Amino acid sequence: MKLSRDILAFQARLGHEFSSPELLIRALTHPSVSSPNRQDNQRLEFLGDRVLGLVMATALLEHDKHATEGQLAPRFNALVRKEACADVARQIDLGAVLKLGRSEMLSGGRRKQALLGDAMEAVIAAVYKDAGFEAAQNVILRLWGKRVGTVEDDARDPKTALQEFVQARRQPPPAYVLIARTGPDHEPVFTIAARLEDGTEEQATAGSKRLAEQAAAKALLAKLEQET
Repeated sequence: MKLSRDILAFQARLGHEFSSPELLIRALTHPSVSSPNRQDNQRLEFLGDRVLGLVMATALLEHDKHATEGQLAPRFNALVRKEACADVARQIDLGAVLKLGRSEMLSGGRRKQALLGDAMEAVIAAVYKDAGFEAAQNVILRLWGKRVGTVEDDARDPKTALQEFVQARRQPPPAYVLIARTGPDHEPVFTIAARLEDGTEEQATAGSKRLAEQAAAKALLAKLEQET
């Protein structure tokens, strides 16, 4: 299979030359453009998630030989969650070579975090199927780079951390209130308030409700910790 110039450039950014380039093409094919003769990347995404998990679990154990499971778990989650995969995808401009249907292209699919994260996992699986675990491991560790060593010791989801903080003080869990939704339908922006029963709150704005909630929770937790 002959690859286009943009796919060859992406392959160079990825750092792996495929013996079976059809695997890479499949990894870059979103379900919105699949057909009976063109497989999408969903099955590869499923596999890539597991390969990434094994590589990161191994890397974390080797990096900190004395960390407890309780310390390792949040670090692991921070490294394999969809946001981290999407960040790496942006780093190598994966969005530029995604194969999308017209509706996804018009709605900004090349910039969507979920699509980028899923495709990154699919590409990892494609490398694994093309050349084995060691090749996939090398690609992952190179692309994730210093993230393994610099991931926060307490990398818990901010909403979980905030809930544990207030529950430890026998307070009801925080509420997340939608303050505003702006922007076009294909690229909305949400402002969310993380609010306690006594009215204490912090607001944050992001391109998804989930990210806005996390940012608001992180800001409120920082405020509460500063006051204690």
